Amino acid sequence: MIASVLHLDRKAVRALKVTDCYSVHRVVYSLFDDMRNDSQKIASESSGILFADQGNTKDGRRILLLADRSPKNCIDGTVVDIRSLYISDDFLDHDQYRFKVIVNPTRRSSTSKVLVPVKGVEAIAQWFAEHASSSWGFAVAPAHLSVGPVNVALFQEKANRQVTIAQAHVEGVLSVIDREQFTHSFRRGIGRARAWGCGLLQLAPVSHRTH
Repeated sequence: MIASVLHLDRKAVRALKVTDCYSVHRVVYSLFDDMRNDSQKIASESSGILFADQGNTKDGRRILLLADRSPKNCIDGTVVDIRSLYISDDFLDHDQYRFKVIVNPTRRSSTSKVLVPVKGVEAIAQWFAEHASSSWGFAVAPAHLSVGPVNVALFQEKANRQVTIAQAHVEGVLSVIDREQFTHSFRRGIGRARAWGCGLLQLAPVSHRTH
């Protein structure tokens, strides 16, 4: 896996028309060759690309990337500042990590079967803890989670379909309980809306590696 930091200065932001969640998605995906065919896209097979938009800085915009292949440094003739490094094989061998992640907290309604957003700091923390242990291969204590701002992104995607996504910033300390599942979560992202900047686990080890 390759981790990268993309920095778009003000000139690049203007040239690439970066204005909303969809335009960030477009820029990020333009950095990589698409390895999927049409049927794989329809089946929602993973793109192998994760990103987390860090928002505007005083001199541009910063976006974190994680992918299974190397990014390019030019988009439609615009050269961009992107710095990458390979993640070592033993990076995921630790027992505990400090983490940050942007997630799209949703539940499926038992009556209408549609996805509805999870609202409120405590409810989001509980939702996160439940999914962590059941689906993502790690455990967290809801009381020790920090649920930061919850932003609502409104945008039109390529087919002019209106999209609304809640993006909750969550951070804390996780303990690995299923190494294989945890590795998959890191490589493929967690939760929904990964194509729109959710699901990238930003990790920093806080324990000795397992033996």
